[in-house]
Amino acid sequence: QVTLVESGGGLVQAGGSLRLSCAASGRTFSSIAMGWFRQAPGNEREFVAAISWSGGRTYYADSVKGRFTISADNAKNTVYLQMNSLKAEDTAVYYCGAKPFTTAQSMYGGTIPNVWGQGTQVTVSS
Repeated sequence: QVTLVESGGGLVQAGGSLRLSCAASGRTFSSIAMGWFRQAPGNEREFVAAISWSGGRTYYADSVKGRFTISADNAKNTVYLQMNSLKAEDTAVYYCGAKPFTTAQSMYGGTIPNVWGQGTQVTVSS
């Protein structure tokens, strides 16, 4: 079983930056996709970005492309989401998700994680 714990959320002004962290622990897999998703009040949870632990391409939602960067530090078992040029519409609870034996491309294409973190609130004031 994989356990995910997010951190790094908070309140920031529009145009500012935040870095979210997702620490993974528990069973390891030879292939696992990691992703960031977000859910604003009244909205469904939506895909933000994905990466594979084994490396390779990263994938982003159009709404964050060019502003957000997902990365992974295998030595620390941690995935990051660097968020720059934040906008009020980025306000949401951000969740880290994982799915073994899945690629980042599949997650970008709609595959839903089967392991989730508890979420971290990001609030961007305009």
